Amino acid sequence: QVQLVESGGGLVQAGGSLRLSCAASGSMFSSYAMAWYRQAPGKQRELVARIFSSGSTNYAGSVKGRFTISRDNAKNTVYLQMNRLTPEDTAVYLCNAAYRGNGYWGQGTQVTVSS
Repeated sequence: QVQLVESGGGLVQAGGSLRLSCAASGSMFSSYAMAWYRQAPGKQRELVARIFSSGSTNYAGSVKGRFTISRDNAKNTVYLQMNRLTPEDTAVYLCNAAYRGNGYWGQGTQVTVSS
């Protein structure tokens, strides 16, 4: 069982920045594929960014160039640096770990961007 704890959400003005963190349990963190998803009220959950154990990344088109996902295997932590935020980025952001065919979710952290 992998436990994930997100932090770093909050209220920010449009154009501002936030950095989300997700701390994971387990000794095999470096082998996990880690991802950030988001879910806005009344909308489906969507993939924001993913980083594989190799370090390769992919992003949703709506955040490419503004958001950066990274990982620190020594700290069992994945980050999401979010820049040039817009009100459309308002959502609950959830951390996901994928390992050996299993997926694990954190509780989520709220990000609210005011106009």
